[in-house]
Amino acid sequence: MRSVVINEPGDSSVLKIEERPIPKADATHTVIHIKAFGIHRYEVLTRAGGSPSVKFPRVIGVEAVGEVSEPATNSRFTKGQRVLVINGGFGREFDGSYQEYALVPDDLLFAVDYDVDWQTLAQYPENFYTAFGAMKMTRVQKGQSLLVRGGTTAVGMAMIGLAKSLGIEVSATTRKPERKQLLLDQGADHVVLDKDNQLQTSEKYDGIVDMVGTVSCQNSIEHVKRGGVCCMIGLLAGEWVFKEFDPFTLGGAYLSVFDGGEPSQALFDEIFDLIKRNHLSIPISKTFKLSEIAAAQDYVMANPQPGQVIVTTE
Repeated sequence: MRSVVINEPGDSSVLKIEERPIPKADATHTVIHIKAFGIHRYEVLTRAGGSPSVKFPRVIGVEAVGEVSEPATNSRFTKGQRVLVINGGFGREFDGSYQEYALVPDDLLFAVDYDVDWQTLAQYPENFYTAFGAMKMTRVQKGQSLLVRGGTTAVGMAMIGLAKSLGIEVSATTRKPERKQLLLDQGADHVVLDKDNQLQTSEKYDGIVDMVGTVSCQNSIEHVKRGGVCCMIGLLAGEWVFKEFDPFTLGGAYLSVFDGGEPSQALFDEIFDLIKRNHLSIPISKTFKLSEIAAAQDYVMANPQPGQVIVTTE
């Protein structure tokens, strides 16, 4: 099988395709045939050496969709069954999605009952799980208001669709006025311009999900209603730590983070039920083949257009 192996950190040229034997299942690990996966900016950070916990050589990639090739000895899955895998050490503590087959702990696999092509399916796992988990952290309910800060990100667009399907009034931000129509087409009720990390509105919201990071989070908190929640999930600005933070800014609101939570089959069933009933999707900006993995990562970092970049193994 083909595996994209990083032997040492660096630019996209360190993504080397090697031939490796297909792994064998054991008592607790299932072999999946990876069909497609999304590419994420934080995987590029890992490739460049920005994830100290990741040891090389490593096959990175934190999510994948595919089918069971060889079930674990006592697996709940069957050969040929559609599955997805996200996080849990995948692509970080052990080899991840940038390959044709992967050996995955059974408790990190989740069945998928959705009959679409692999490229379409690959847009959902990480994006919609993260969006749904962060949205739940805000505790926003039907009829209340949610601001998605970072609305043109893949997770942001997924959150817009999920929130609208639950009857929530959704506002979304962009730094580029020309992307306003994209957000409206995605289902946002209102679009707010984000300029120099300041929201260009005086509105307050029942909940805000901030994907920009610490540089904008305090401004987000100022736009949360008393008793509401600001949930930070992203670091688009590249800064991890508050330089200054005045706790009195909270003013009766709450600050939280979504750290990936604990995925479960029940949660994915709930997410895919919303996806299927409401025909939810996000734009796929471009699809690459596994042999084009370096170009795929470079494309993600160039960010020429919003949407998810997908890699297929076929």
